Amino acid sequence: MISLEEYKKEYHKCEFPLIAIVGPTASGKTNLSLRIYEEIHSEIISADSRQIYKQMNIGTAKPSQEILEKYPHHLIDFLDLYEDYSVGKYVKDAQNVISQLYSQDKLPIISGGTGLYIDSLCSDFFSTNFESTNLEIRNTLSDELKRFGTDYLYNKLAEVDKKSAEKYNDKNPRRILRALEFYYSTGMKFSDAQEEFTTKSKYSTIYFGINYPREELYSRIDKRVELMIADGFVREVQGILDSHYSAELNSLNTVGYKEIIKYLEGEYSLDFAISEIQKNTRRYAKRQLTWFRRNQNIFWIEPNDLQKFSILNFLQMLKYEKTQN
Repeated sequence: MISLEEYKKEYHKCEFPLIAIVGPTASGKTNLSLRIYEEIHSEIISADSRQIYKQMNIGTAKPSQEILEKYPHHLIDFLDLYEDYSVGKYVKDAQNVISQLYSQDKLPIISGGTGLYIDSLCSDFFSTNFESTNLEIRNTLSDELKRFGTDYLYNKLAEVDKKSAEKYNDKNPRRILRALEFYYSTGMKFSDAQEEFTTKSKYSTIYFGINYPREELYSRIDKRVELMIADGFVREVQGILDSHYSAELNSLNTVGYKEIIKYLEGEYSLDFAISEIQKNTRRYAKRQLTWFRRNQNIFWIEPNDLQKFSILNFLQMLKYEKTQN
C-alpha cells in the first residue's frame, strides 16, 4: 500500500499525480487496474463512455457487481440510457472525484478505453462549453444524416474543416455533427476553436497498457463476444427494448447493441449478428490502438510479463533510472 503523499515524495515529485490504465477493448485493463489497486489501495475512476449506463452491462464488459462492491469505482453504472453525457461533463466529474481522493491521501487510478476521455482529462481539454441553441441547424444536419448517411456529412465536413475531418476519420457521426453544428453556428472552424480554447491538464500521469499482438487481441475479442452471448447478452438487449427504450437512442448506437437489435428486429440471424459484433469490435480495437499509439508516454506491458508486474517495483525502477540520468 502506498499513500498519495508517499508517492509524491518517493517516486513522482509532482503536485497532481495520476495512474492511467489504457488500451483497446479486451486487452485486460480491468484486471490490471484491480492488481494495481491491490498494491496501492486507492480507488478506480472509469474512462469508458458506455459503462456509464446502468442498463448496459454484458455488452460493455462492465465489471461484475461483486468486483464493483469490493473495489471502489467511480463514473460507472450511474446514467440512464436516455441521458446525454459529454466529454466536458466527464472531465468535470472526474476532476471532482480526483479532488476527493486527493483529500483522502489516495492516488487515483484511471482505467478505460475511451481515448477522448483519457486525453481530455490527462492531457488537454477543449473548454469552450459550446452549446448550440439553433435547432434549425441541428435538425437540418440530423435530417441529412438520416437521408444521406455518415459519408455525406463527413465529406461536407472535409470541405469546410479539413483538420477536423482528418481527426475524425473514424467517421463517428456524433462528432461529425458537433463539428458541423459548431461551424454553421459560429462561422469558426471547429479545429481552429480547439487550438484556441484548449487548456493543458494539470495532472502528471503515468500510463500503462497491455501490448497484445494484434492477432491474439482479435482472438480475445472473438472469444469475449461468444462469452457475452452465453452470459445472456441477447436477453439484456431484449429487456432494454421491452422497457420501452427507443432503439434509436445514442447510447444504444454502440457495437454489440446495434447488431443484437437488428437480430431482434429480424434483420440479422443470430450467427450473422455475432460475426458482425466480432468484426466491428475488432475494427473498434484497431481505432483504439491507433489513438493510443500516438501517446509516447504509455508503458506497454508484454502479456508474458503480466504475472510478475508490480506497480511498486516499476516505480522503484523508474526512481532508480532517474537517479542515474
